[in-house]
Amino acid sequence: MTLWHILKNMKAKSFGIEFMHGFKRGDVTGLAAQLAYYFLLSLFPFLIFLLTLGAFFIEPAEALNLLEHFVPAEAMDSVRENLLAVLEGRSGGLLSIGILATIWSASNAINAVIKTLNEAYGVEECRGFVKTRILSIFLTFGVVFAFIVALVFPVFGKMLGNAAFSYLGLSDEFLTIWSVLRWLISFFLIATVVSILYYMAPCKKLKYSEIWYGSLVATFLWQIVSLGFAFYVDHFGNYSQTYGSIGAIIVLMLWFYLTGIVLLSGGVLNATFHKYKIDFAKKRGLLKAE
Repeated sequence: MTLWHILKNMKAKSFGIEFMHGFKRGDVTGLAAQLAYYFLLSLFPFLIFLLTLGAFFIEPAEALNLLEHFVPAEAMDSVRENLLAVLEGRSGGLLSIGILATIWSASNAINAVIKTLNEAYGVEECRGFVKTRILSIFLTFGVVFAFIVALVFPVFGKMLGNAAFSYLGLSDEFLTIWSVLRWLISFFLIATVVSILYYMAPCKKLKYSEIWYGSLVATFLWQIVSLGFAFYVDHFGNYSQTYGSIGAIIVLMLWFYLTGIVLLSGGVLNATFHKYKIDFAKKRGLLKAE
């Protein structure tokens, strides 16, 4: 049974109502606030770890410039200032502290995702505390890896493209095509990791064909929301004038909150499609009614 068959036989209004039921049942807005809190807690340890590790390859100031593609400009100024101040006195233990703090805080965020997806699918958590925590840490590594690659690949991908261009004597069209491909690779890498998150987080056996559309929608919407929010902050949101020195933190929290809503909504979208698939199968006599 394909997604196309389900889409042909469902009504947009009823689907929207069911999606909103899942949205409320999963407490998406409340748990998105939890995600924002844990994202903020893990942000600076993660960036300290990333920049300390990356200092072996590139300068911290150059690495920070990569974040400008994702973080709103007003918040980026505060992030850059605080991180550079910390990194000036970096030591060998800074890397270890950054790793531990990032894993613990980010795994708490993944726990919030697990809770939401279980609610969206209407299932109870069937795994023990230890197993759930190990799963959260495993998924945290996946999310962190995807973020690092998505952050670094557009820049190092450009270097690789230029090297191939010079060494192989390729045409200028190659550079144009490659500039598009390296962003697409980052997009699909993030979508793949989000798919793994949607697949493994709920305590329910799912097929990959049931979660890819939510992953693509969430990844696409996250990039749109990030660009739109950055544009709003740069042109209309005078947070620094209104809130003073904490304006940048408020911008970060709002961005994390929107990120959390998008991430959780993608999972709810998958759960809604899953329910429609089950209902469709029952109507066709392909599945016994419970």
